[in-house]
Amino acid sequence: MAPRRLTVGDIVTNGYRRRWLALAGGFVSLLAVGWILWRVDFDRLQEVVAQANVGYLLLVPIAVAAEQLVRGWKWRQLLYQLRPIGTLRLFGAIMAGYFANSLVPLGISPLVRSWVVARLESLSVATVLATAAIDRFVDGIVFAHFVAFVLIFAAFPDPTGALRLGLTVGGLGSLAVFALLLFGLARYKRSAARPGHWLTRLAKRLPGGLGAASEGLLRSFSQGIVWPREPRRGLAIVLASFVIKLIATTHFLWAGLAFGIVLRPAEYVFLVVFLGFLIILTRFVRIPGGFFFGGVFALDLIGVAQEPALAMVLVVQISTVIAVTGIGAVALWRFGISFGDLRGSKDVPLERT
Repeated sequence: MAPRRLTVGDIVTNGYRRRWLALAGGFVSLLAVGWILWRVDFDRLQEVVAQANVGYLLLVPIAVAAEQLVRGWKWRQLLYQLRPIGTLRLFGAIMAGYFANSLVPLGISPLVRSWVVARLESLSVATVLATAAIDRFVDGIVFAHFVAFVLIFAAFPDPTGALRLGLTVGGLGSLAVFALLLFGLARYKRSAARPGHWLTRLAKRLPGGLGAASEGLLRSFSQGIVWPREPRRGLAIVLASFVIKLIATTHFLWAGLAFGIVLRPAEYVFLVVFLGFLIILTRFVRIPGGFFFGGVFALDLIGVAQEPALAMVLVVQISTVIAVTGIGAVALWRFGISFGDLRGSKDVPLERT
């Protein structure tokens, strides 16, 4: 019997087995949204929206796209040692991944964008996925520095000190976890070629063809654990992560200016940090809409009235959907990938044979 090949679908399928958690999370989300809408003066909201500056509104989706364009350039630096790939192609793959995640909100964006690049460049999905993981881990370490900036420079109401404590623990935890993950990948890369590596031995003990499939997956994944040989590319990766976060702070800057709301610079960074932690938490406990009610809560915390806060959050969220849907769909069309191919991407082997 031929060994069974491990597929992306083997990973994604586990998410479908937790639908009852999604139902419970949806109920909690509805309660949070209902609480927000109950406090909103809709006549005032209509006035706020009617006075919006269209020029600033148009800058929000542009900023969303610019953020991911920089991510594409950053990913190019990571992939360069494996294969030089154009920034626009990687940008399209990233947006296609976000587009797929909007259709199936199970956190499959890294898998889909890796599959798209692997398909276009004849690479192993697992190899490309390893570079996407390094991209995320570097982002996590840089994000911890933004948390430190918020703790030092941002002023926000916190009478009990719980919020500041949570940000401190989260920032230190992010720095430690992502640094350890990068260290673990580096150690695995150095030892993966050895026949006696414990992960290889463990894979061989798996029943049936799963052992051979897992062994091939580990081998392909290790090939993608790379860091640029040129110091300038390594520095570019780190700097690009900082630029990505800085552009992310401008989403609320442009949305706020559209409604006449101006915050202090550190408060924009606070919004990115607070929402970053909240989105991770709500995804972990399967509560949808974390960005929506979290954004309104965070803006209220720093003194923005409910109506402009709701308008700002809706603008950022709608602009993100427009940018991701529009650019992601066009990218798939340019790549010659149909929606059927995208749905079937979960069944593509992670390793090449």
